[in-house]
Amino acid sequence: MGALLYFIIREQRTMTKETLAEKIARVTAEIVMLSAYDPAWPSHFEEEKRHLEACLPADLIIRIEHIGSTAIPGLIAKPIIDMLIEITDVERGKRLIPEILESQGYDCFWRPHGNRNIPPYYTWCIKRASNGTRTHHLHIDAPRAQANKVRFRDILLANPERAHEYANLKQRLELQHKNNRIAYTTAKGSFIQETLDDENIF
Repeated sequence: MGALLYFIIREQRTMTKETLAEKIARVTAEIVMLSAYDPAWPSHFEEEKRHLEACLPADLIIRIEHIGSTAIPGLIAKPIIDMLIEITDVERGKRLIPEILESQGYDCFWRPHGNRNIPPYYTWCIKRASNGTRTHHLHIDAPRAQANKVRFRDILLANPERAHEYANLKQRLELQHKNNRIAYTTAKGSFIQETLDDENIF
């Protein structure tokens, strides 16, 4: 029943030509919910990686990385696989990727870096399960444009104590911002930047 309801809602959005503002309001209204680490997350990443390599032009993709908290064994996370897809041509990707992925049910946006609505922008897509819940976030960008996300992942992998601090922070923020995904993400920014700036790491 859940899968059928989601299909009907998705078809209704297509028929009524959902505006960008409506689309943003819909996805940002979804709640923040953390889960215990799931050992299946790496395999979910690999499965989606194979899918993207099969459906996107091979000459467009440089590399695909598993980033975010689901890439850190033992760390609590929203059960959504964050993936960084570096591409050879951002403008070409902006045209082609939404056309390919939205026909498969993904939501795609042309998104600014950080919290200010200014260039440079990148393509960001949401993949969902048949019941409508998010399963993957795709960050599609130029080479090294989001290198800090890879570096933050590597720091947490190498520093279990810092990863534990991050887990505690996320649990507090989940309680404070459960109904505001943007506020939740923004509130993590200081910890992430302090971690990246710590000269004692790496």
